[in-house]
Parts: sequence; C-alpha cells; structure tokens
Amino acid sequence: MAKTSRKKAIVIGAGAGGIATAARLAKAGFAVTVLEKNSFTGGRCSLIHESGYRFDQGPSLLLLPKLFHETFEDLDTSLPGEGVELLRCPTNYAVWFADGDKFELTPDLARMKTQIERYEGKDGFKRYLAWLRESHDHYELSVSEVLHRNFTSFWDLTAPRFVWTGLKIHPLHSIWGRASKYFWTERLRRVFTFATMYMGMSPFEAPATYSLLQYSELTEGIWYPRGGFQTVLEALVKVGERMGVEYRLDAPVKRILTREDGTTARGVELESGETLDADVVVVNADLVYAYSNLFPQTPSTQRYAKSLKKRDGSCSSISFYWALDRKVPKLQTHNIFLADDYRESFDAIFDRKELPQEPSFYVNVPSRIDPSAAPPDRDAVIVLVPTGHLQDAPSKSKSNPGLPPDQDFTALTSKARTSILSTISSRTGIPLPTLQSSILHESVNDPPTWSARFNLDKGSILGLGHGFFNVLSFRPSTRARGLRNVYFVGASTHPGTGVPIVLAGAKITVEQVLRDWGVGVPWRANGNGDGEEGVGAEKSGRLGKLDRIQKPSSVIFNMVVCSIMVLWLVLGSRYWTPLV
Repeated sequence: MAKTSRKKAIVIGAGAGGIATAARLAKAGFAVTVLEKNSFTGGRCSLIHESGYRFDQGPSLLLLPKLFHETFEDLDTSLPGEGVELLRCPTNYAVWFADGDKFELTPDLARMKTQIERYEGKDGFKRYLAWLRESHDHYELSVSEVLHRNFTSFWDLTAPRFVWTGLKIHPLHSIWGRASKYFWTERLRRVFTFATMYMGMSPFEAPATYSLLQYSELTEGIWYPRGGFQTVLEALVKVGERMGVEYRLDAPVKRILTREDGTTARGVELESGETLDADVVVVNADLVYAYSNLFPQTPSTQRYAKSLKKRDGSCSSISFYWALDRKVPKLQTHNIFLADDYRESFDAIFDRKELPQEPSFYVNVPSRIDPSAAPPDRDAVIVLVPTGHLQDAPSKSKSNPGLPPDQDFTALTSKARTSILSTISSRTGIPLPTLQSSILHESVNDPPTWSARFNLDKGSILGLGHGFFNVLSFRPSTRARGLRNVYFVGASTHPGTGVPIVLAGAKITVEQVLRDWGVGVPWRANGNGDGEEGVGAEKSGRLGKLDRIQKPSSVIFNMVVCSIMVLWLVLGSRYWTPLV
C-alpha cells in the first residue's frame, strides 16, 4: 500500500487487544493511532509499583502460551527476540482446604498420580487420564474451530463441521457436571473446577468446554514473564511502534464521530475537544460502556445498549496488593483457598451478586518465581477475592442484583481482609498477628475502582459472562452494530475474555477489517494463517525420514479384510475339490 494512500485507523484503548490490533493493522499497511485514557498501556495488564515492590494489577499467570507465540510470529518476531523471558512455575497451584489438606496441581504426572490415588485409588488416576483426553479435545477443537474463526451470524453454528465440533466440546454441560463423571470425591471435583474463576463464572454454570484452561495448565504449564505480565504487552507496543503505530496516553475519547449519514464513522472526538479523522475505528474499550457512552445515541443503539446491560456480566473483585516485610515460604507462587461451602461461595457471587460470607480466593506471590518483584528477603503478595458486580442503577429490585452504589466499600473491604487473613492463617499455620503486622503497605482495587479506572460496566473485571447464550454467534459481534467502519476487540466480543483469548480475537478482528477493505492478510502470505498446530518437524520444514507420519491402518478396515479372508477360507475348505 503506497504511503500516500495509507488508510487511517484509530484504536480506542491500549489494553491487550488494542495493542495487538494496532500492531497487526500497522503490519497490513494502516497508519494507526492508539488513544488511551490512562497514563499507561496494558489496561488491566498493568503494574503497580510501591517502594521497590511490583504487583500485577490484573493477570498474573500466562496460560495457552502458543497463542502468545503466534501473535509475535505473525509480526515477524518472537518473545525471546523482544527480550521477554518466560519463567515456568514448578507447581501450578497449591489448593488449600478447610480441613487442613493441600493438593498441588502440577504438570508432573508422577506427582499427580500419587496425589489422586491417595483420594480415589488406582482407578481414580485412570479416570484422570480419561478426563485429560476429553479436555484435550476441548482444547484442540476450541483453538482450531473457535479461537481462529469468526462467528458473524447464527448460521455459522449450523455448519456440519461445527455441529460435529459442538458435540465434542460439551457446551451444554456444566464443567462441574463433566468433572463429576471422572472425579468421584468432592475434593477432586473442586480441584478440577475452580478455574472457571478466570472466566468470571461459577463452575456450576460454566460450559464444560472451559476444562481446556486446566488442561493447558497441566500439559503446557503456567508461566510468568520476568518483570511482570505487562512486559509482554510492552514488547508488543515496541513492535507496533517500529511499524509506525503512534500511542497517545492520557487521551480519553469522548465520542465516535460520524459522516452526515449518521451511520458511518469518520473519526473520534477526545475529551479535550480535539478531533481525529480515521477510516477505521477499533474499540478496545469495554464493549457495554462503548455502546452506551461512545456511540451516537440513536434509538436503535440505545435499545441495543440497554439489552447489553441486561446480559450476564462476569464477577468483580476486591484485590489487595500487599508489600510484606518478610518472606512467607509456606505460600507458593499461585495459591487457591477454597471455601468449605464451595457451592454457596459461588452462588453468593453469581446469583445474589454479593461478597460471600466465606469466599474462595486466589493468592499470588510473584516474588516466589521472580525475585525482582520485591526487595531481598521480602515478598509481594496479591490477593484476588471475587465478589458480585455493581448494580446497573440504584434499585432494590431482584431483577437488578448487584452491589448498590451506596454500599460502604470501606467496610466491605475490611470484611474481606479480615476473612482472608484469618483463612490464610488457619490453613497455613502462619500466626495471624504475624501476617497482620508484616503488611508494610496495602493498595486495594474494589468494584468502583475497576469501574472508574478502566470504564468497566458494573465493575465486571472480565467483561460479559460466558454462558452458552453469551458466546460464539450470540456474543456481541466484532463488527459494530449500526455503525459502519467500527469494530470491537476485547473481553466482551468474540472469542471472549482472558489475555491469550483476546490476542486470538485481535487476529480475528483485524482479518475482518482487512477483508472489508480488500487488503491482503500479510501473515497468511507467510504461511502463518490459521494458527493450527501441526507436526512440528513437518510444519517447520525439517522433515527427515525418521519424522514421517505413518498412521496405522484403520482398525475397521483391518477387521473387514480379516473377516473376508476368514470367510474365504471357510468357504474354500467346504467347497474346494482337489484336482485328480
């Protein structure tokens, strides 16, 4: 594309999706400007610094690493090439129970065998392997058939190929229901279902498909970027800047501007009053917020915005960031403390939209895997306590559940702090006064903070929920409704939430933009088009005679051949007459 004819693109928001989208559009020849309301890039994948301590404000573990590598490879670079070092956690999680037991999730099959057989015997481990096999299908089919495909209409769901996929990924089963088939103790059912918290969902409601998350952890490991999660996105920012992307921070967008027809975007207006022209606008701001605040408020847009607010949203959280004056060696890098009344802890969050009396929560100690996160002989600790999201508007109606605007969040935060400190103390054996006195500094993000800092509708930290009627063709489209030349990328559009999923979504969105504008997809020309994982040696061109794939003959074919031969022998022995 000649420089004089370069199309202009504006990306609203410098979260993971916006950063990846900007780099991909720039590689395709667009002149890209990213507008970010905050003074930092990364969105929720940003860092908090305090007196030599470093905290990941949002995501603190890297899953599905192939999707990260794919993003960089499509941009003709790599994570190591951009100076990003991934550290593999030796143990995925320590899962702490109220009865004093602890289960350590790990990719080490021998350790898993010992632990599972302790609770469910030798058949228990056999069932675990069967669960891994099913979750393998969930993972591989989701990557190839969901995370690398767009769903622009309901009819995409009726394609024979996808119908077959749908049957194998169990979207109409709950993750708890499928886990109960393979794990016969309550303890292990909890161990293998809590990860739905990453989707902001209850394991009793989340589709079984999402077992792919724990499958990825158990087969590919959990990783942490040295220097904090934001280093991955900082690297993507630099890649984009080398391609000409311009980042403007502290530049909140007021509204999307349209041409005289009122239905075609022509640029944006900033809160400062400055206007910027563009051929394409990609929104990485919260989708529900954008339809209500950034779009022209036509009657049809207002109706759609109201319908979005009625959809199930993910949970919010009260997140603590603690600078400790000592190390707490009993805590591993990733720790899960599960409520004794497991189901109630989720019902409180997702049905009644409140803080559970006894919450399940996640504790991350980044300094355990990366010492640079804290001064010597000290720990940085992050505690994420899931809670219900905010009410859409002041109301006592049961049809509008959520934390009310007049909620005393100082008191709610104090309640959460008291509960988690007591739980950590009782389950790890660390004296409570020792824990309390070791906190030198505390920062807190509560639901109103998430809402205000990142424009998250109702403070839902993971966007819209991921129930069956909130995914695929039912999820808000990557192409904006009612406004041409506007697209979405991020947690609340297809394919969904989570950094690796959003990075896959950036590829989907950009390829849609390029198709609409008749521009070639540059990474497809390099042979990186579908992201489908194949045989490594064959895909990389290093195929040797020892690497050739030779599939065994079909069992059914062999049975048919053998049956014919047996029949021929039987008939031959009965009717054959020797020549004399």
